[in-house]
Amino acid sequence: MKYINAILIVLLVLLQYRLWYGNGSLPDLWGLKAVKAEKVIENDELQERNLALTAEVINLKEGLDAIEERARSEMGMVQSGETFFQIIDQSSLNTNN
Repeated sequence: MKYINAILIVLLVLLQYRLWYGNGSLPDLWGLKAVKAEKVIENDELQERNLALTAEVINLKEGLDAIEERARSEMGMVQSGETFFQIIDQSSLNTNN
């Protein structure tokens, strides 16, 4: 009976060692869960960004208004027959002196 108890205790210690320190241990599992949570958040953010870009692509393919708006705001383009006026704020000129 002593030998059986000793063998069972040794097995229990070995299994506990593997559970806490071995390959695939509980600390490894906890670390992987934390990495998974970070990746899920990152994937959600990227999915949201992809949806916005998809909507923008569809808008650019179907509507000329979006193309015109981008050309005006990003490239400073003006249609023929239009006159471009640039208004300079006098207060911003006086503060730079």
